[in-house]
Amino acid sequence: MEEEKLEQLQQWIDESRRIVFFGGAGVSTESGIPDFRSVDGLYNQQYAYPPETILSHSFFERNPEEFYRFYHNKMLFPDAQPNAAHRKLAELEAAGKLTAVVTQNIDGLHQAAGSVRVYELHGSIHRNHCMKCGQFYDLAFVMEAQGVPRCPVCGGLIKPDVVLYEEPLDQKTMMGALRAIQEADLLIIGGTSLAVYPAAGLIQYYEGKRLVLINKSPTPYDSQADLLIAAPIGALMERIQVR
Repeated sequence: MEEEKLEQLQQWIDESRRIVFFGGAGVSTESGIPDFRSVDGLYNQQYAYPPETILSHSFFERNPEEFYRFYHNKMLFPDAQPNAAHRKLAELEAAGKLTAVVTQNIDGLHQAAGSVRVYELHGSIHRNHCMKCGQFYDLAFVMEAQGVPRCPVCGGLIKPDVVLYEEPLDQKTMMGALRAIQEADLLIIGGTSLAVYPAAGLIQYYEGKRLVLINKSPTPYDSQADLLIAAPIGALMERIQVR
């Protein structure tokens, strides 16, 4: 890691009062959750169906047994704990410097670390609802269910509050994230390939002059970054001082 880049990031954080962090799967890899598109990630493994098919709304409705078998094996990591990146972002928010976290992750680790204003673009494994009566169920209920989780109240199919392929993003969440990004004086993007839309398109609404991009591999937005750092997000954020 280039020390001058770390010093530049520290200076900009010191000078900013409306920081927004936009993150993806790479933020949680240091917590033991695999990156979908890494060499060993979900998209490079072999299953009876492609992950995009299994994780689609139509497949969920057509074959909930196979969906939940895949979901339990490959999407749920209940023992994962927040890493240094999650904790530092929560610390920055508590200090009144960071106004929002916008995340593409569904693991809830930002909230577990103490972050309050979190826009979960793709939903959360911690929220589950009966598709028939709307009853809420937590992650523990889904984890303990044998096969397809059914509602004890009405027998309806329980669906995770995660955005599947063929489903739109929640508009209230999208608009909240958009406003936070528009109002930011420093936008830090970390741990994302910026390849998933419409989520990645949100950064086009940033109107500030300091855009920081932290990712181990190149992204389509590298040329637009005012500061580009190729490093693991947790190892980098651990060295940031909150003052």
